[in-house]
Amino acid sequence: MTMPDPPNDAATSLFESAGPHRWTPTELARGPWDPRACHGGPVSALLARAVEHATPASPVDWQVARLSIELTRPVPVGTPLTLTTEVERDGRKVSLVAARLVSGDTEVARARCLRIRAKHLELPTDVAQPLPDPPGSPDDGVAQRATWAVDDQVAFHKDACEHRFTEGAWDVPGPVGVWIRLLVPVVPGEPPSGVQRAAAAADFGNGVSGGLPFDRFIYINPDLTLHLLRPPVGEWIGMRSDSVYGTATASSGAGFAESALFDADGRLGRSVQSLILDER
Repeated sequence: MTMPDPPNDAATSLFESAGPHRWTPTELARGPWDPRACHGGPVSALLARAVEHATPASPVDWQVARLSIELTRPVPVGTPLTLTTEVERDGRKVSLVAARLVSGDTEVARARCLRIRAKHLELPTDVAQPLPDPPGSPDDGVAQRATWAVDDQVAFHKDACEHRFTEGAWDVPGPVGVWIRLLVPVVPGEPPSGVQRAAAAADFGNGVSGGLPFDRFIYINPDLTLHLLRPPVGEWIGMRSDSVYGTATASSGAGFAESALFDADGRLGRSVQSLILDER
């Protein structure tokens, strides 16, 4: 697939409207691997918005429980994309929604969302659950702006997000604790929802916890799956992230990154990414 040159005009959102059900990724959606292609975070956030806006026939208060995203092709910066959604199953307690993002005649990304009806339940005080282990708070973190991979070009990971590390750092290989805040809306004039913020942040799991030398290896994620306990609150998404590549000395060329997700109210969920490993 031929990728166009990225646009030069300044942008204030990750996507701009290109007509009904059509969105154009701006330079703020650019990724670190190829300046002509989007970062997975903006694409995931746009697909999250699509499934949130899908209208079921039944009047149920839905919450996103699982969101699985497949990044099937490079998503070109500056090219209008068509976004469609379909309610595959409309029940009383469980709903399935699908979304597709298409460039020309080529599908570049898709999502499938499982929604569960929202209901307030009082839990017993002695319920057995893992102890929470949040990565501190955003105020505890050290702000670090990523500058690698796309030189001086505007890009999502360094211009559209703020990262505050409480454990580890961009340039320190291995697991991290980090808080991430989306600085711009996904689409113009609309504050991002908590689910959109979580999807945008969770796609950083492999990048922030990378354990391989960036100048020698690539570790791209072709998918992202989030499991959420409840709708996220606040602007910040906290993550405890680590990446696994194989044994100490060998890999099959695949790996995964996993993150425990938090917000201002505590443990929020988890995310997992499959990784394609290769030498540069």
